[in-house]
Amino acid sequence: MSTRTARDADTDVAWRRRAVITSIWSSAIALALLIAAAVIIWSWRDQLPHPLASHWSGGSAPDGFSGLTSFITFMGATGLGCIALFDAIALFSGRTAATLRMTAAGNVWIAGLLATIATGSTAVQRGLADAHHVVLPGWLLPTAMLAPLIPAVIAAFLVPADRHQPSASRIPEGAPQIPLGASARAVWLRRTSSGPGAAIAVGSILLVVVLSIVLDTRGILALVAVLILVLGATLAFRVRVDATGLTVRSLLGFPSTRIRADEVERASVIDVSPLRDFGGWGWRVGHGGRTGIVLRSGEALLVEQTGGRSLVITVEDAAQGAALLNTMAVRARGRG
Repeated sequence: MSTRTARDADTDVAWRRRAVITSIWSSAIALALLIAAAVIIWSWRDQLPHPLASHWSGGSAPDGFSGLTSFITFMGATGLGCIALFDAIALFSGRTAATLRMTAAGNVWIAGLLATIATGSTAVQRGLADAHHVVLPGWLLPTAMLAPLIPAVIAAFLVPADRHQPSASRIPEGAPQIPLGASARAVWLRRTSSGPGAAIAVGSILLVVVLSIVLDTRGILALVAVLILVLGATLAFRVRVDATGLTVRSLLGFPSTRIRADEVERASVIDVSPLRDFGGWGWRVGHGGRTGIVLRSGEALLVEQTGGRSLVITVEDAAQGAALLNTMAVRARGRG
């Protein structure tokens, strides 16, 4: 086995171990939330109507009913399915800390959402003889969506950052570079924002507003503020290439990512289709664990890193950014 192959094998084992550990502890927290909700709901069994109101759509009155056991089972099965999905992302594509943080936060948030909705919608039925008379409070959905964000963010920050992995290989001969003097400084700055993704986000905000008016649930308007934050945090980024490497930061400052110059294997330009390559717009995970900040179709900067990692950013003038990043990567190796 060659030295290069052995190093790659060690790196593969390392990221998979991190993915397994992250999946285990975040799934354990998520399961604890679901189990706690199930225990609380079951303790109310003598105070609840039968059948239990289990579904609402188009208003505050229920339109679906089920037994208590079926209600708890459905909550658990839904939660387990979502946890399995996030864990699969980590186990198959979790080469970077960003992906593992998404897994940890996703597991905790979805379990918190389901647990809050289940306990909240059940609590308002305690003491009722007929579940047809229950009214779902307007504060429940906003609370269920917003409250779990706090533990989800904490879970994300518990995932350690990627360790520094300087490259031991040269930048390929054919990689574009910019001729610069040994002491010359250069910086490449761009801003990238979303077209279709922004339209989808704005449409979602308008939908929430309309629903809050139709359903007369003003509490749901709190979700508008969150959606606006998401729009600003994930659909507009500043991109910078300088002597330190590549930095990508949202207009709100978070999320962000940084690739050191000495970790760059090669920077190049590719063509990207958001739906085909990443399944949508925003901060995404694509084929083979490739991380994407995908805000539109077309030209994108591809940065291949050590450890089998890679980052794609849809941005104008990507060729210039790639050439400068390759140049800085060569310089970083020279200093090493």
